[in-house]
Amino acid sequence: MSLYYVVINGKPAGPYKEDELKNLKIMPGTFIKTSEMDDFKEAHEVPALRGLFGWNEIAVAPQYFASMDIRLLAVIIDYFILFGIYIILASVVIAFIDERDLRILISLSGLAIIPIVKIFYASYMEASARQGTFGKVLMSVKVCDENGSRITPGRSVIRNFSKILSVATLGIGYIIGFFDKRQQCLHDKIAGTLVRKERLI
Repeated sequence: MSLYYVVINGKPAGPYKEDELKNLKIMPGTFIKTSEMDDFKEAHEVPALRGLFGWNEIAVAPQYFASMDIRLLAVIIDYFILFGIYIILASVVIAFIDERDLRILISLSGLAIIPIVKIFYASYMEASARQGTFGKVLMSVKVCDENGSRITPGRSVIRNFSKILSVATLGIGYIIGFFDKRQQCLHDKIAGTLVRKERLI
């Protein structure tokens, strides 16, 4: 069972068990943290507490945005994961093929296949409960709409296919993210999305 730390009168207090929280007059905006969490969050952002108190999650406009270097590192991690999976699968297939030219073709096909797979993989993961690919999860950033809510599958597909435009503009679609106050790239602006960092206190 998780133990909770609660910010009361500006100071962290606790730990408290879940059933003890009901006596503390916890509000949706009360800052709470468990030992498993890296930082404090508003109580309504914690699924277990929404169930305990019967709250709905409140969309909070993001205040902290993932910098472009963090986003780039997340992309590198994702490609590393996908490339590793491709190497394993290609090695298994090549083991059963004797023709040299076909083996070379299969080996090089990853250059075309992996970016395509990345689009579908990111489209699914960014609309999921994780709100991000494994790279983004590891970097503690999430994709959301401009109100801070989880994006729909349709919006996620638009966002990820729009990355083709960000690349087709010779990378300018990505570069504009460095100069945007909310770090929005071209594909973020098209889809109406943000990449936010977890709240810091």
